[in-house]
Amino acid sequence: MSGSRILSLGHYQPSRVVTNDEIAQLVETNDEWIRDRVGIVTRRIAGSETVADMAAAAAEKALADSGLTAADIDLVVVATCTSVDRSPNVACRVAAKLGIDAPAAFDVNTACSGFAYALGTVDHAIRAGASRNALVIGAEKLSEFTDWTDRSTCIIFADGAGAAVVTAAAEGEAPGVGPVVWGSVPERGDAVRIEGWRPYVKQEGQAVFRWATTALAPLALQACERAGVDPADLAAFVPHQANSRIIDGIAKRLNIPQAIIAKDIVESGNTSAASIPLALSKLVERREVPSGAPVLLFGFGGGLTYAGQVVRCP
Repeated sequence: MSGSRILSLGHYQPSRVVTNDEIAQLVETNDEWIRDRVGIVTRRIAGSETVADMAAAAAEKALADSGLTAADIDLVVVATCTSVDRSPNVACRVAAKLGIDAPAAFDVNTACSGFAYALGTVDHAIRAGASRNALVIGAEKLSEFTDWTDRSTCIIFADGAGAAVVTAAAEGEAPGVGPVVWGSVPERGDAVRIEGWRPYVKQEGQAVFRWATTALAPLALQACERAGVDPADLAAFVPHQANSRIIDGIAKRLNIPQAIIAKDIVESGNTSAASIPLALSKLVERREVPSGAPVLLFGFGGGLTYAGQVVRCP
């Protein structure tokens, strides 16, 4: 196979909107402080929906827009770090909900970089001929792992899902998913963590901020280089929606003033592995990025891990 391309996108968010004023009733904070600190105005919080429910809803929308049917999908990969159940995995649950028969199905857990890792893995599978049409999903229910008495984390995290249908590029067609740049900093793994049997998200915010704003821009530029795309030609930059100041810091170092910078964090909060496909799906839905235009995706977070690639907008 010559490569793969994103055929369609879909996203899902719970209906419950939680404002900063509501968070201020739980911990000592206020709307102005939260906006200034992380850039979040609202976030979506799930009720009875599970990670698999949200993943399936986003995937169903992506599949409906793809022109394919469940019978055409032969691989399902879900990126998540918040699935409560260890088995069956979320990918198998999604396949069952959508009526996908006998796909390869597995989950990926690299926390906030998960969607970019999953997309890279699916691209490799298609290039190798092991898959033809795949669903790649990022889905998280971080509210279930949030300590609502911890001001440093409860203002940040939220729930949601985003999905992409990825298909083999036609013979002679340029790949629509560029080579992935991925890696980790294992010795810094305690900077963001969800550990134990009754875990809460814990993070060393300043350490993550310094790492993200100083170390990641050169790696994101490597993704452009491997894809043969000049950063000046990027139509959009869709990073993990960790914190508006982190997003601004990385974008400034990339020097891409012409590109749209995804800022879905303002209305959606930090949804970990779901944040990139959620933000990208919204950009496409609003037609803010032309079809075929190059978009840089870059995820980073718990592990510490990172992954990114340039994709062509469906």
